[in-house]
Amino acid sequence: MKNLIEWDDSLIKKYNISGPRYTSYPTALSFEEGYSESEVVKAVKTTDNNKLSLYIHIPFCKQLCYYCGCNKIITRHQHKADLYLDYLEKEAASQSQLYQSYTVEQMHLGGGTPTFLTVEQMTRLIGILEKNFTFESNAEKGIEIDPRSLAEGMLKQLRSLGFNRVSFGIQDFDDEVQKAVNREQCADNVADLVVEARELGFKSVNTDMIYGLPLQTEESFAKTIDRLIALSPDRVSVFNYAHIPDLFAAQRKIKDDQLPTAAQKLQMFKNTIKQMNDAGYILIGMDHFAKKDDSLAIAQQKGILHRNFQGYTTHGDCDLLGLGVSSISQVGRSIFQNPKDVKEYYKAVDLGSVPVCKGLTLTQDDVIRAAVIRQLICHFELDMNVINKEFDIDFKNYFADSLESLSGLVADKMVEITDDHIQVTSKGLLFIRIICMNFDAHLKSQAKLQRFSRVI
Repeated sequence: MKNLIEWDDSLIKKYNISGPRYTSYPTALSFEEGYSESEVVKAVKTTDNNKLSLYIHIPFCKQLCYYCGCNKIITRHQHKADLYLDYLEKEAASQSQLYQSYTVEQMHLGGGTPTFLTVEQMTRLIGILEKNFTFESNAEKGIEIDPRSLAEGMLKQLRSLGFNRVSFGIQDFDDEVQKAVNREQCADNVADLVVEARELGFKSVNTDMIYGLPLQTEESFAKTIDRLIALSPDRVSVFNYAHIPDLFAAQRKIKDDQLPTAAQKLQMFKNTIKQMNDAGYILIGMDHFAKKDDSLAIAQQKGILHRNFQGYTTHGDCDLLGLGVSSISQVGRSIFQNPKDVKEYYKAVDLGSVPVCKGLTLTQDDVIRAAVIRQLICHFELDMNVINKEFDIDFKNYFADSLESLSGLVADKMVEITDDHIQVTSKGLLFIRIICMNFDAHLKSQAKLQRFSRVI
C-alpha cells in the first residue's frame, strides 16, 4: 500500500524539531501588518481565476477545551452570535462585490464551534451566503461539528441547508482523558450521530482525533482508534497535541505531569498508523487518513491533491476567501487575513469593504517555492522537469542551496535525488515538513521555529 512509513527511532531522535505545517507558503508568520484593501482589490483584478472556495469562521464555544489553540470566544450568550452575523452579513455584502465573476465550488464552516449557532442562526447565515455569492449546484459544503453542541434536529437541518460533508471533533473516547481536557462527551452519542449523518445522506463523514493529551496511554488511545475505525469514517485527522502554554493560556490548565512522554506519543502515532492501515485507510500526508475511494485519496493518486489553509483539499484551482474574525484568504498572488480580535474585526468591517489587517503579495520566488513545497507535502515526490517547464528555470541551479541542504537527509536515506527527480522514501515520510523546510526562504531564525509545533 502506498505511503507506508518505515520507523527509525534514531532518525526520530535526530530530526524531531519544530517546523511549519505548510498550509501556505509563505506561512502566516511572514504576513506583514498594514496590508491594505487596495492591494486585495488589485489581487482580485489581476487573477484570471473564477472559482472560489469560501471559509467562514464562527469563533464561539460554550465551553473551554483546555488543549485548544484556535481563535475562539467562550460564551453562553447566544445573542453575541446575532451581532456577529450582522457583521458577517456586512462583510459578505461588501466582499462579494469583488467576486461577482466567481462561482463557489467549496464552502466550509470552522471555528470555534460552528454548531454554536442555533437552527435559526445557521439558516440566516446560509441565506446571507447564498444571497451574496453564486454557488455551483453541486458545491461541496462542509462544517465542523462538536458533538456536544449539536442541538436536537440540527444535523437534519444542516442537510436541508445543503451541507453534504461533516467533520466531528471527537479527539478521544476515553472518559478520563475527556475530563482532563474539559471536553466530556458520550461515546454512544457520537456513534449515533455518525450513523445519523450517513442515514441523512451526507456524502462524507470525517473525524478529528488528537494524540498526546493528558492521561492518554498507548493502550487507551489504541482502544479509541479501534472504536473510531468501527464507525468507518471516510476521512480521519489524527493531530499531535502541541503543548505550548506560553502561547495558549487555556493549556496552562493542563497538568504537565499528566502528559504522555515524547516516546509514548510516538508509540501512539505508530500504533495509529498500523491500525488505520490494517483497516484499509491510506495515509494522505502527515496526520490525515482517507479511505481508498475517498476523493482525497483519488486526487493524490492522480497527482492533483492540493493543500491550503483548510488542509488537504481537492479544490486546488480555487481562490480562497475567508469571512469572519481571523479568517485567511488567498487570491491570486495575495494572502491576507482579517483581524484576530472580534472588536477589531467589527471596527474594520465598519470602516471598509475588505476588513484586512495583514498579508503579503507573493514574489515570483515565493510562487516557485510554494509550488515545490506543495508538490512534496501532497505527493512526496517531485519531477524537476515539470517545475523547469512551468517556471522557466533550471531547478538544480535555482535550488542549489536547497539540494545541498538535503544532503544529510539523503545520507540518512530519507530522500532520494536523481538527475531530475526527488523522492521521499518510506523513512522520510514522517519528516516531510523538515524536507519542505529546506526550500523555505523565509525561515531565518531559530526563534521563528519555536512558534511552530514539532514535526512528530
